[in-house]
Amino acid sequence: MIQTDTIVAQSTPSGEGAIGVIRVSGPKTLEFVDRIFYGKNLKEVAGNTVHYGKIKNESGQVVDECLATVFRAPRSYTKEDCIEISCHGSSYIIQEIIRIIMEAGARPAKRGEFTMRAFLNGQLDLSQAEAVADLIASDNAASHQMAMNQMRGGFSDEIKELRQELIDFAALIELELDFGEEDVEFADRGKLETLVADINTVIQKLIKSFQYGNAIKKGIPVAIVGSPNVGKSTLLNALLNEEKAIVSDIAGTTRDVIEDQITIEGIPFRFIDTAGIRDTDDTVESIGIERAKEQIIKAQIVIFITEIIEDHNEIINEYKSLNIADHQKSIILLNKADAFHTCHSYDVEEAVSTLTGRTPTLAISAKEKTRIEELKSILLKLTGSADFQDQTIVNNSRHYDALFKSKEALNKVLYGLQSGITGDFIAMDIRQALHHLGEITGEIHTDDLLDSIFGRFCIGK
Repeated sequence: MIQTDTIVAQSTPSGEGAIGVIRVSGPKTLEFVDRIFYGKNLKEVAGNTVHYGKIKNESGQVVDECLATVFRAPRSYTKEDCIEISCHGSSYIIQEIIRIIMEAGARPAKRGEFTMRAFLNGQLDLSQAEAVADLIASDNAASHQMAMNQMRGGFSDEIKELRQELIDFAALIELELDFGEEDVEFADRGKLETLVADINTVIQKLIKSFQYGNAIKKGIPVAIVGSPNVGKSTLLNALLNEEKAIVSDIAGTTRDVIEDQITIEGIPFRFIDTAGIRDTDDTVESIGIERAKEQIIKAQIVIFITEIIEDHNEIINEYKSLNIADHQKSIILLNKADAFHTCHSYDVEEAVSTLTGRTPTLAISAKEKTRIEELKSILLKLTGSADFQDQTIVNNSRHYDALFKSKEALNKVLYGLQSGITGDFIAMDIRQALHHLGEITGEIHTDDLLDSIFGRFCIGK
């Protein structure tokens, strides 16, 4: 990436709006914008100041009245001289101003180039730069908080601290190799083994948080399953508080997957209403049932809903037939409790919960919306959010992959220490772990990696 040139792009979304923002960054920013800005001399004003003026084209015609916010290096987002022009949101005005600035000597910015420059100039590390994109895309409180924590350096600081401790020991082992013929030992093997074990524990926690973090980012998938006509669609409507799914007394009304999302206390849930699972000769319904089974496999949480009946063994057998995996969470809902004797409903609820290994079980009425709030509370608990309270959460697959490879390398270090392997092999495995940890923060990077990451950004960011 050549950083000696000056770039320009629209930072606000395309389309009509009250205000549009154009960002310019690079060594000749002040010179180029000052040529077309009629107000104060932008080359002489102080940084972090806003100035009113007019933008004129080559013919001297006024294109728009605007505000120019001036940031002087290194006190800007990119650590370069930077100006943000706030003009009226007309597409014509924005494109005309960009054209005039390009005529002055700037070039159009590539996707994510402003943030890439911030990274290359040391304003952000790579994981913080990636968090910028996550922050822009966040659409709920939980994903917003994760992105803010990462952008402020919470994750980076933890990785850098682990990496530095390893570097200190690696230096001692490398020193030993320089004195190989003298049989000296600078690195305490016992302390190194303890350190590697401790680092592995921290990395394992970060790896474990990935499933939760990724689910928060995309929405936690919750499959609503059960036989036809037990109230799956009614339950979905009750959770969404709207008539999203068609409700009918006719079994098999839902023939395909219906999906919608709600946020509960800042955490997004993707509820998936599936076709009723039963034996059928109907070709279309059979396809819907197969899709329902696929959703069960993909779901993080499975809500099994059935009618409440006295014979709880029938309920348990149907629940077990779903073959819910060990890593998945589940809830059993005994629906239509309004038509069942209240005293007996709690007896069946307790029996089913006990005989399924204390699976959370609720007797509800989806139609009357009874105990829906209790169901939401259970869903929150099953996300495991309490397990990650005040803990760094990983939500990026690239970070997850690097952490996993770091852990594998550190396991080799532990094995080497316990087996008495020579220092050169131990040093090689430590270097491998350091390499993968460095990839997370960008201390180790390639041009292809940067292109892949910043190519996903929008232009102007």
